[in-house]
Parts: sequence; C-alpha cells; structure tokens
Amino acid sequence: MGIKKIGFVGVGDISGIYLENITKKFKELEIAGVCDLVREKAERAAEKYGIPKIYNDMYELFADPEVDIVLNITRPNEHYGVTKAALEAGKPVYSEKPLAATLELGRELAALAAEKGLLLGGAPDTFMGAGIQGCRKLLEEGVIGQPIGGMARLICHGHETWHPDPEFYYKTPGGGPMLDMGPYYVTALVNLLGPVQSVMGMAKQEYPTRTITSKPLHGTIIDVDCPTYEMGLIRFKSGAIVQIFMTFDVYSMPGLPCIEIYGTHGNMTVPNPNNFSGDIQIKVGESNPANVAFGSGDWVKIDTPYTCYENNSRALGLADLAKALETGREPRAAVQQTLHVLEVMRAFRLSSDSGREVQIEAPFELQPAMPIVGEEGVIAG
Repeated sequence: MGIKKIGFVGVGDISGIYLENITKKFKELEIAGVCDLVREKAERAAEKYGIPKIYNDMYELFADPEVDIVLNITRPNEHYGVTKAALEAGKPVYSEKPLAATLELGRELAALAAEKGLLLGGAPDTFMGAGIQGCRKLLEEGVIGQPIGGMARLICHGHETWHPDPEFYYKTPGGGPMLDMGPYYVTALVNLLGPVQSVMGMAKQEYPTRTITSKPLHGTIIDVDCPTYEMGLIRFKSGAIVQIFMTFDVYSMPGLPCIEIYGTHGNMTVPNPNNFSGDIQIKVGESNPANVAFGSGDWVKIDTPYTCYENNSRALGLADLAKALETGREPRAAVQQTLHVLEVMRAFRLSSDSGREVQIEAPFELQPAMPIVGEEGVIAG
C-alpha cells in the first residue's frame, strides 16, 4: 500500500495523540500538513513533529493535491462545517466524534459523501482495540450464551475541573455527556450487540451554571444550556435491552464497570470504551458448556487474544479508512456507523422531550472483526 498523506484541520487538546501515533505508530500514514485558527498551535505541532506544511486555512489544505484524507479534529459544533467543506472539495474525511451536532446535519454529510463517492468515517475507534475486539470474540463464541441485555454508564461531575476550555461541553447543540462520551459507549455496544431498533430516554439539566476551576480560565462561570443527566433504554434488533446512564452531575462511584453484558448463561464486564484495552471478566453458570474452561459461580479475568492495539491507538480508525481507500472495502469506522450512533444518541433527548419510544432509521451493518494477530501499525487488507 502507498503511504496516505493526512491533512490536519484543528490542533487542539486531542491532536497530540493523533500526531504522536501517525508519526510513530502507523506506518502507512504520513502528515502532509496542519492548520488551526490559532496559528501558534499549528506552528508548535509542526516544530515538534517535523511537519512540512502549515496551511493558512482549511481551504488551502483542501486544495493541496498531496492531501489524501482530511482529519477533522475541530470542536463538535464545528465538525459539520469542516467535513462538508472538505467533501465539497473532493477529499475523503475522518472526523472526531460526533459526526455532527444534530442528526439532520449528520444525514446531510452522509448523503453528500455518497453523492461525491467519497469515504467518510470517524471516531471513536477504540472499539477496534484489543479490549472490545476480545469481548466481541467471546460473545461470538457463545461464552455467556445469547446476550439478553446490559448496562452502560459514564458517571462524572463534569470537565470544568481539568479541561483548559470546557464551555463547549455545556452548550447546545453539541454539548452534554451523551454527545461527548456517548459515542464511545454506543459504538462499543453496536459492535457487540448489533444494530439498534429503538430508544427511550429521559434527560434533565441539574445545575444552571458551572464554575471553571482549571487553568487558564479559573473562576469563569459557564451558563449551562444542555441536559447533563441523561438516562435511557436501548432496544437492539437482536432483542437485547441495555440501560445507559450518562451524566456530568454525579460524583463517580468506584468499582462499577463501564459496560456489562448479560447473557443466557453468564455475564461479561467490558473494558472502558474510551480505552483500547482493559480487563475483561466473565461469570458463567453451571448450565453453560464454557464452565469447563472458566469455572462457574466466580468472576474470572480473561486475557484478550488480540496482540495489537492495547495501548492508546487513536488514529487506528483513520489508518483503517486509509486502507479501505486503497482496497475499496468499507472502513470499520465508516459513516454508516457514525450516523447510526448519532441517531441513537439524539433519540434519547427526542424521547425525553416527546415521552415516547423513538425508532432508529439509520442502518448499521457490523464490519469484520480485527485480525487477532498482526503487525501493529500496519492494517490488514
């Protein structure tokens, strides 16, 4: 495969791990250049990572024939505008999550990519890591029987204590815990349990203001205008029903697994979907044939069989999209997944506002699992 050159739009807080991994981990990617509204950020990145070009703006980046794929790592409410402009310029795009701040804008981007015949994909790509891929393999082997339900939870008291500029987390339309952290959880769940059929939800805003205690904006008061306490039920087409809880209002409770899957013959805990790996534990019943291997009645820690992508591997989805661009296959983190996930997340608020169950229309087809063994940094075709 030829090297695919990446054009960075946005050099904010999360850009560091992308820059690190593209320059040091992924052997089939190269950075063509970077741009940011704050030019000093682009200059610092270019100096640190030896990047050859700094573009004056994103349109100059889009016009560069050396750019094979645009990486959109701007803020959530800017994803739509940047991705749309890149697609209109004829460039494939990989975007940070979410696909867009609203379902309508997400649908527009998916339609534009299809019209232009361009690949569009996006974060999160943590589901491609050793942890969740290992869980997928165990489920496909029937270790806990047929999945019947589960629980997913993100419990924290907000980002104003650590993020340097957290206001956007509390602003409509792109703010709130569901759109911020929900992509990791919902993406993991659809890769373990398949497409979603419908959603029910309730949401509220508990605190009208937040006070930033991190630097450099210590003491600044934020007006909150989006829900910060969101709870719902996800009904999967398989029949499984999962409860999900996303909040910026509750102090974390230690010891609770991020995701649990309940099966007909046992249960499984899934690693934090914001990470690429982590502990997998199962508990199987006496009626489960797997109890010969795993015992019964006690929780057993399971080592993932996957040998690659256990550490922070952000840009893995981008590398996979680059390989898909070369081979003509569907990327594992393609727009059909990011749009399905966006519709699920938006459905919680729609359900809360309307008091009804909301049907999910965007299709989702599970892509092939990652290879169990391989060379880290080189994507199998």
